[in-house]
Amino acid sequence: MSTIKELTRLCHKIAKEKGFWDEKRNLGEMLMLVVTELSEAMESYRIQDKKNFNEEIADSFIRLFDLCGGLKIDIEKEIRKKMFKNKARPYKHGKIC
Repeated sequence: MSTIKELTRLCHKIAKEKGFWDEKRNLGEMLMLVVTELSEAMESYRIQDKKNFNEEIADSFIRLFDLCGGLKIDIEKEIRKKMFKNKARPYKHGKIC
């Protein structure tokens, strides 16, 4: 079983091997590529293509893990910190919905 750290390291390693880090990356572009993958997932959901939906969700994580690897973000640590912060928040974060 892979940890998030291992997946981050592997996604970034593959992206580097494929030349995506040969030049300095544009952070805004990288973030929008994640949004693009999520948009593709939404379209797959809309047409009820579960196989492609799952693949696009995976692509979203791969792009995020690559970004974290390139920026040296320990995303596993950051996720844990944010989860505990969220756990301490009030029900629905105090919003009335």
